[in-house]
Amino acid sequence: MDKAILTCAVNGVLTNPKQHPVPVTPEEMGASARDAYNAGASIFHIHFRCQEPNMGHLPSWDPEVALAASDAIREACPGAIINQTTGVIDDDVSGPVGCLRRIKPEIAACNAGSLNYLKLKKDGSWAWPPMLFPNTVEKVQKMIDAMDEVGAIPEMECFDVGIARSVDLYVRNGMTDNPHYNFVMGVASGMPADIDLLKVLLRYKRKSAHWQATLIGREEIWPVHQKAADLGGMLRTGVEDTFYLPNGEKTTGNGPLIEALAKCAENAGRSVASPQEAREMLGIN
Repeated sequence: MDKAILTCAVNGVLTNPKQHPVPVTPEEMGASARDAYNAGASIFHIHFRCQEPNMGHLPSWDPEVALAASDAIREACPGAIINQTTGVIDDDVSGPVGCLRRIKPEIAACNAGSLNYLKLKKDGSWAWPPMLFPNTVEKVQKMIDAMDEVGAIPEMECFDVGIARSVDLYVRNGMTDNPHYNFVMGVASGMPADIDLLKVLLRYKRKSAHWQATLIGREEIWPVHQKAADLGGMLRTGVEDTFYLPNGEKTTGNGPLIEALAKCAENAGRSVASPQEAREMLGIN
């Protein structure tokens, strides 16, 4: 079985750094990425945050902020592969496209379909006002075109089975010819983090395509990480996705999470790919 390529989801989009160990500044992102790199991560999926005082819980699409963050990671982690977010909740893609052009990531996340983004509190009330995360085919095409322009591999974010199946339609239509699959599991209104469902999803991806599972939740997600390792997938975790280690303890940052992910690879009889090996496996120069 191939070596396991590990991705660190460095920070996410809205988590408050005053409440959780989420890196916001370029310096913090570089240091956190270095911890994950030392634990085996080759790919770093990054979001950009506002740098003004007390505004770090909010996203930024300032290309200079994006450059400072990506440069900090690349300096701290020789050979690092940058995976940039592109998610926006409206049809204006100028922010993520501007950042793509500025930092030229090797991979970029492309949300491959729309989702009613919902979550409930314990009392049954909405955790936030119900919202649609719209990703029309036209919007997906704009993102893919920008990724093609800068040479980034599109990583298709699939929140449900229908979106995963749509990726093949995009390829057959000529929208893209080299998608990676990212099965996003654990969003309350999307696919659950479920071992049996993960096995089913692999029936519907293109045979030659690389894939991974993003697992959102607490310690209950770790058996699904192990199954992803057993099935030969790329592996991803980080404080964007969870704050909890397999034993239920809260993590201090990205390093311990990647250490636990590397253990999943070891349990599956797979060694962890170095950044150079990951580049060769993914066809990245």
